Amino acid sequence: MKVGILGCAGRVGKILINELQSGAWKGLTLAGGFARTPDENADYFTTNDAKILFEQSDILIDFTLPEATRTHINMAAEMGKKLVIGTTGLTADDEAFIGKAAQKTAILYAANMSLGVNLLLALVEQAAASLDPSWDIEIFESHHKHKIDAPSGTALAFGKAAAKGRKVNLDDVITPARHGNTGQRETGTIGFSVARGGDVVGEHTAFFYGEAERIELTHIARDRKIFARGALKAAQWLAEKPNGLYSMRDVLGV
Repeated sequence: MKVGILGCAGRVGKILINELQSGAWKGLTLAGGFARTPDENADYFTTNDAKILFEQSDILIDFTLPEATRTHINMAAEMGKKLVIGTTGLTADDEAFIGKAAQKTAILYAANMSLGVNLLLALVEQAAASLDPSWDIEIFESHHKHKIDAPSGTALAFGKAAAKGRKVNLDDVITPARHGNTGQRETGTIGFSVARGGDVVGEHTAFFYGEAERIELTHIARDRKIFARGALKAAQWLAEKPNGLYSMRDVLGV
């Protein structure tokens, strides 16, 4: 399978290029990369025309920005190309759009490509389903100072997993931030808190607060290679799948 990297000049994109060039990924070879400003000195094919890369690839991995990803989703559906989406900051409308596009091709979308994070999502859902609403749920996340969206897509995925476990809609119970005189906490809500600074790759914790006890489910990312390697594992898995929308939890079988 020839793999095209959308966002090859980004932090994760560069790692994806290196991983594919290493030859360590069975069944996957590098088709090239897309960037708004391609590196003229790159030792692989690069272009600022995503359509050209789509034409040369069997499957594409997208780590760009939401506005670019929307265009790439359309291209994947129109050209029948398989797509792995690791872009963060996508909206509920974007996710619905991905679902429609997946009727025409195979798409795997995850807010976080880490295998560890996706296993933890299953545990968060299970914990929320097992504990009654008297247990308060808080989601904390910390990222580097350059991250532009908050809460992170992964933090929101934690919240959605917890809400699913409780059989509620996250939008109906979310408390995205607190400041000033907020009053007492409402039972059954799911709170979020965010920290930004330095070069933190990514830290996420789901807190379950009970009376006289607390459960913490935490994932700490120390290297962006985990996101690239998760995306490549997803590409290997997606290569044999028919049209449809998939997630990293499908890859893990949880």
